[in-house]
Amino acid sequence: MNSCSHPAPLTDRFGRVHTDLRGSLTDRCNLRCAYCMPAEGLDWLPRPELLADDEVVRLVRVAVERLGITAVRLTGGEPLLRRGLPGLVARLHALDPAPELSLTTNGVGLARSAAALREAGLDRVNVSLDTLRPERFAEITRRDRLADVLAGLRAARAAGLAPVKVNAVLVHGVNDDEIADLAAFGAEHGYVVRFIESMPLDAQGAWDRDRMVTAEEILHRLGERFDLVPVDRRDNAPAEEWRIAGTDAVVGVIASVTRPFCGGCDRVRLTADGQLRTCLFATEESDLRALMRGGADDAALEAAWRSAIGGKGPGHAIGGPDFRRPERPMSAIGG
Repeated sequence: MNSCSHPAPLTDRFGRVHTDLRGSLTDRCNLRCAYCMPAEGLDWLPRPELLADDEVVRLVRVAVERLGITAVRLTGGEPLLRRGLPGLVARLHALDPAPELSLTTNGVGLARSAAALREAGLDRVNVSLDTLRPERFAEITRRDRLADVLAGLRAARAAGLAPVKVNAVLVHGVNDDEIADLAAFGAEHGYVVRFIESMPLDAQGAWDRDRMVTAEEILHRLGERFDLVPVDRRDNAPAEEWRIAGTDAVVGVIASVTRPFCGGCDRVRLTADGQLRTCLFATEESDLRALMRGGADDAALEAAWRSAIGGKGPGHAIGGPDFRRPERPMSAIGG
């Protein structure tokens, strides 16, 4: 199939068209962020259960050629822990049509890999960074690696992985006093800083809504230091954005809990072990790995994918009486 072909849109029963695939490459991580997992880590997936490179490429090819996926974000765990990642990126970049390729990372290993990933065809990166203070970084992540993350950000910018986005999860009493400082850091260095409301996806089940810093609070704190000018929201974009007046700097807020954007969701998720999820908070999965390893052809994979999306619910319903936490934590789902 070539770039002149136009597959039928991947549409659910609410008319939402899905063009964005989040594909996890591993559930492993080299940090132990307190809001994500316990200090001792988790029981990682056995290697035979993980999709091999050929399987990742095949599923992404089906998504691009047959389902109309135009953007692919590689996630984890920590995707930079995947061996041979530049080679996998190059194979995905070579698909026809080539999807936009991005990567979400904690940045620890980015200084060593940014140039190779850009050369392989990666377009941009999102780097998780919750604090600018070394001692606080070590407390949150249980690792003393802030200098490595900052070096990774610089390397990504130098390699042309633009725009470099910085994602910060805020928690009351932990890092909510750094909101304006993080925004100023982004403005100084040319990064787009996005503040994310914490979500009930930690492995410990300890999420507390009262400790979540809401979008309203974030904007209030930013407004104490900066004049903010609203930026028109792109269709289906998860972040609301503002420009800091008098500059080109942009800050964003992803308010998944208090301002959910489920009505315009265009995302579908693939876990590192080949399970298709229609939502970050889905409680059911479709096993594409088993289909593929059982000999299914591309048409069968397409049909299974379309069937799963056809059953997608209206939204995550956090805070509602019917909300159920997914069994998998964020590191196993893919951020």
